[in-house]
Amino acid sequence: MNTPATVIITGASSGLGFALAQAFLERGDNVVGNARTQARLDEAAARLGHPARFVTVAGDIALPATAQRLFDSARQAFGQIDILINNAGIFIAKPIAEYTESDLDALIGTNLKGFFYPAQAAARIMAEQGHGQIIAITASIALQPDTRVPALLPVLIKGGLNQAVKGLALELAGSGVLVNAVAPGIIATPMHGDTIEELGGLSPSGRTGTAQDVVDAVLYLSDARFVSGVILPVDGGSTAGTWH
Repeated sequence: MNTPATVIITGASSGLGFALAQAFLERGDNVVGNARTQARLDEAAARLGHPARFVTVAGDIALPATAQRLFDSARQAFGQIDILINNAGIFIAKPIAEYTESDLDALIGTNLKGFFYPAQAAARIMAEQGHGQIIAITASIALQPDTRVPALLPVLIKGGLNQAVKGLALELAGSGVLVNAVAPGIIATPMHGDTIEELGGLSPSGRTGTAQDVVDAVLYLSDARFVSGVILPVDGGSTAGTWH
């Protein structure tokens, strides 16, 4: 019988993060989930059936102290940390002239700092233990921008994260730590609300993806042992070329 892995997931209370938490718990793994508020984490725990293997840590992931509490809690509860999934993120799409200072601050906080501080903590611990995996959830639009979706700030920040994944993969390669990313296209989650039916045309497949599509990609990377520095699009072919 395989030893259960301990998986830290940011943004675990809803959408992709919740689906990922559910998938790893169903595999018998331990999950330490983060969200901004304890109320949202309690609701997620109730939906999951209050498993003993689901530990919650509330707090703003843009703060280094939150990342530190995540890793301290994981070690205290389960004694090890095997996988970090940097999932927490927001997406604000609008023409560049319409972005506000608060838009920029929000995206830098959640998407950039929310990646950096957990990844930094993971790198320290995983390099010392000689194994581990860091998986970021980025965005396929950062690989190939689309005229139909003006989104400079997500392209700027998620594009930087895609490159950061490659850089960190090289930096940690000698320590046995693997670093990869899944870059979703349009996925049917609460983030897109009532507009989801209109977004199928943004993929050459003519449909939107599901949370399970992203979960499958993350599970593949979490099981891989000779894959690092990869940005894996899950977008129905959107980044393959021009189709419109």
